[in-house]
Amino acid sequence: MKKLAIRVILYLSVLILIVGGSGVLGYIGEQKAYWYAFRDEPVTTALEDIDIPKYDPKKPTAAVLLGSASTEVFDFLVPYQMLAMTEAYNVYAVAPDKKVTPLTGGLDLVPHYTFDEMDQLLGKSPDLIVIPYMPLGDQEKYKPVREWIQKHSKTFILSICGGAINLADTGLLNGKSSTVHWQYFDQTKNIFTATNWIRDQRYVVGAENIVSSAGLTSGIDATLYVISKQQGEEMAKSIAERMKYPSYQFVNHPKIDPYYIDQSEAIYLLNQAFQWNKKEIGVLLYDGMDDGELSTIYDTYAASGTAKVISLSSSDKPIVTKNHLNLIPKYSLQNAPELDRLIVPGKEAKTLAADAVNQWKEVGSSLQPEFMHVQATDRFMFDAPLEDLARQEDRLTAIYGTKRLEYRADSLTFEGRPFSVESFGIPLLLVVAAFLTAYAIDRRFLKKNHRYAILNK
Repeated sequence: MKKLAIRVILYLSVLILIVGGSGVLGYIGEQKAYWYAFRDEPVTTALEDIDIPKYDPKKPTAAVLLGSASTEVFDFLVPYQMLAMTEAYNVYAVAPDKKVTPLTGGLDLVPHYTFDEMDQLLGKSPDLIVIPYMPLGDQEKYKPVREWIQKHSKTFILSICGGAINLADTGLLNGKSSTVHWQYFDQTKNIFTATNWIRDQRYVVGAENIVSSAGLTSGIDATLYVISKQQGEEMAKSIAERMKYPSYQFVNHPKIDPYYIDQSEAIYLLNQAFQWNKKEIGVLLYDGMDDGELSTIYDTYAASGTAKVISLSSSDKPIVTKNHLNLIPKYSLQNAPELDRLIVPGKEAKTLAADAVNQWKEVGSSLQPEFMHVQATDRFMFDAPLEDLARQEDRLTAIYGTKRLEYRADSLTFEGRPFSVESFGIPLLLVVAAFLTAYAIDRRFLKKNHRYAILNK
């Protein structure tokens, strides 16, 4: 019995070391690459050429926050875009300092103003503060964000997705109601016990001046709600129609059947841990590009754990989006790394990116640009990327992607492999490798010692 127990411990230990260790290292590495995608490449772009939207004192001002470490790409880009689309607000990207700031997945931009500059410009609080999710890991870097939100606690605040964690961290949700992305719900509820956390609504009006949204696309509903209250229902409906957003009903009826962490999480964890051969996807940045459509590439592919997304441009100046955000590419077209795909996002990409695409062809690359949104001009911006994800990777990954985004549309058609061969196959191969390793150790030491013991009797 003693020998049997030793063997069981041996085999389990080797299994955990090889399979579990590989998975943990893969998962941590992927999470770090997504959430803290700091650039290794030097910034060669001329940062003094930053485009800042003109300030109109007759309009209310919305400050969309950026963290020093990282900010969730959808949480920032999409509410920013929607508020800018109204043309009723001064909308600015505001951060602790005026440095190149990463969004999740590796998209870099330069804020319009620092917190101090925003305060000096207005001489008062902004009329609206939008709080995306910003990781709180580095407290020294994050501290200015917390303090600035607290300084302007009386203004109207909209938190997007995990941004409710940032808001709760300030203490401004104590005694109030809120919601948050379903992945973070239980742990957030256990940490911030002074808040009434509501799971079954896409957004929650927590106080006269506070609205919080659940995950990602729920932030569209929350932003439309705020627009409807501040600028009128017709304005909110107009923005939804221009975005081809199919779920406006949630603006007036936010209650839903909530998502939970369950077995569907398996494909996400496996992709993160064992997708070792990730595709290198280039995304071509160009002036005038749509902010939200750009976000779909990062929050579909990079967030899935199946690909690394790399930004490129043909300009040595910041790329200025349709709504005046200043993007800093990782690479120029001339020094682009080897790519598996090149995506040119945006429904107007063939026109607006024509010069950049021609320059891509001139550098001699045989890789054909893909105009993903051009073929889906009458659809919501996430539809084409999610369906492409199913074809390029597998249906399970795409289905989970819609759940992660809290995108509750019934118009998607997923075609492709049922699951990822790599994500399921690599763990199985590691199990076999672990068994063979344990067996070799068993033969080399345990059975050999057993023979010696018999001979010595």
